[in-house]
Amino acid sequence: MNWYEKLNEYFPVEEMKSKKHMELLLKEKGDVYHKDEGKHHVLMYAEFEDFIFIDYIYVSGAARGQGIGHKILEKLKKKGKPIILEVEPVDYEDTDTEKRQRFYKREGFVHAKSIGYRRRSLATNEINEMEILFWAPENESEEMVYESMKKMYEKIHTYKDVELYGKAYQDVDDVLTFEE
Repeated sequence: MNWYEKLNEYFPVEEMKSKKHMELLLKEKGDVYHKDEGKHHVLMYAEFEDFIFIDYIYVSGAARGQGIGHKILEKLKKKGKPIILEVEPVDYEDTDTEKRQRFYKREGFVHAKSIGYRRRSLATNEINEMEILFWAPENESEEMVYESMKKMYEKIHTYKDVELYGKAYQDVDDVLTFEE
């Protein structure tokens, strides 16, 4: 299985970028967008000057519990920048959502409670609500995380969306909200 097939099998369709989208990001935004791949993991992330956004992190079922996810995050934390990611809210019918949330909490990530994130999926046309988690080495504020998410949304998530999907994602101000 190639890296995209692994991600596509693990992540819900409403969260997935197309393979062409990710390949374009790697090719045309390679200064920012990166892939780290090993036998048992795939990490897709964007590294900006002042923060890192984890787009996808996958560890194979056979290798879970062996510390691979921890090692990946430690490698990113050593860069000394805030790390931001989107995660599904806990769904008690899907135990993986709870396990993911517990894993990130153990790794020092906190929920950005003041940031709302609701995006219409171009694949399903349904609203997809996500929680924003972040790790902040210098106690960076949720407002900084919000501004970083806006930048990432415009530079990564919506990159060439009309060209790739035939329609545009919503405007960033319709997707992300900040409540003080």
